[in-house]
Amino acid sequence: MSALRTLMPGFVGLELPEWVARRLREGMGGVCLFVDNVDNPEQLRALTDAIYEANPHAVVSIDEEGGDVSRLYQHSGSPFPGNAVLGRLADADISYRVGEQVGWELRRVGVSLTLAPDVDVNSNPNNPVIGVRSFGTDPEQVGVHGAAWTRGVQSTGVAANAKHFPGHGDTAQDSHVDLPSIDADPATLRARELPPFAATIAAGIDTIMSSHIMVPSLDPSVPATFSKPILQGLLRDEMGFDGVIVSDALDMKGASGEVGIARAAVLAIDGGCDLLCIGTKNTDDQMGEIVAAIDDAVAAGELASGRLADAARRVESLGSTLASRRAELQPPADLNLGKVPGLTNKVVAGAFAVSDAARELIADPRPVAWLQLQPAFNIAVGPAPWGPFATGRVEASAVVSSMNAATLVDRVPEGALPIVVGKDNHRHEWIRDAIDALRERGDVIVVDMGWPDESLAYADIATFGASRLVGDALLDLIGQ
Repeated sequence: MSALRTLMPGFVGLELPEWVARRLREGMGGVCLFVDNVDNPEQLRALTDAIYEANPHAVVSIDEEGGDVSRLYQHSGSPFPGNAVLGRLADADISYRVGEQVGWELRRVGVSLTLAPDVDVNSNPNNPVIGVRSFGTDPEQVGVHGAAWTRGVQSTGVAANAKHFPGHGDTAQDSHVDLPSIDADPATLRARELPPFAATIAAGIDTIMSSHIMVPSLDPSVPATFSKPILQGLLRDEMGFDGVIVSDALDMKGASGEVGIARAAVLAIDGGCDLLCIGTKNTDDQMGEIVAAIDDAVAAGELASGRLADAARRVESLGSTLASRRAELQPPADLNLGKVPGLTNKVVAGAFAVSDAARELIADPRPVAWLQLQPAFNIAVGPAPWGPFATGRVEASAVVSSMNAATLVDRVPEGALPIVVGKDNHRHEWIRDAIDALRERGDVIVVDMGWPDESLAYADIATFGASRLVGDALLDLIGQ
């Protein structure tokens, strides 16, 4: 029972599979919902109701960061700005209100834990997985906004989750497909990575997520998800966190690529994790294998029975607390979905970096041609509509993933001002080539809706996010 209580798998489909319902009745800790589980609010609420019917103390989690990473709005693009925009707006009250709105919308569909906010300090502009999910590069400001967002979402009774401890910002690899490493000394980590987590702990955050990254200066032998020095020594003993430690998904290569999911689960519990996010498309057989692996490790003396019991106790306590909050707190009757009071397109555009040359071209009366440069989607974000193309107000004259740059130039109508829109432009050679070719042709406005490099060499306008709301703000700025 204790082993099962620590598990939070994903599953396929819009309805609750019988095997998941049975495992929940047997005491499984919860489930993690993904885009394949979400069609519309009514369907999602029916699904979460079925989960709670099977286990009233189940933890029902979802990745809703309120920006580029959005499961509630995966099919349409998010109406929220995202963390990087919030950090640049530098208004903690707005960050609180975004968190609050996200919380009420999650409460409305029955989700009890959002795997957000991301409080990684994005100190590496080439980071392939964090980027605009971060509130910024300044640890203090990331902490201010992370704490505000946390207080906002938890004011609705939905638990927040600060991720990815001890910090995924200074990496150049994605732990979904690799095992990144941060080569920083302990003093740098304490000054740069840890303050935002300390701020969310001070704000009363319910859960913190571990990261599948190597931090050799803290533990040279295993990733943070498996590390007693990092999770128990640093997070628990030194930083005083007493809530639930949630693992990042164990089906990611950074966790299970070398050892398999069942073994990764044993190592994660032993390292200090309490609630194990297993992955996206899990099965009943997998749950059986994981439970058996954990129980066998306890029987062999490899995993302390007290550590497993402590993890199960923490998950049960969280589930009980969240059940009480669901009974006590209901969304406002006049909840306006996707709307944050005072967060207008003009306010959002105030976070953009806009060059003087771009402002001059925006004032040009000639017609414009929108060109979309579509890089491979970030695994955390998924294949969601983004930017101005998610709004329905404009269509792209060309949508390009790796088209020859000269061909892209040929797609610009005669007499039109091209506006070329990409993400993380500086990181992709084919995007740089395409922009260079357009600039050689003549006037062009280059928009980067990802995280640009500091020089802004490939960003006449940098929006620091690509949600539908940010796309609307960009269109208003350009006068479309």
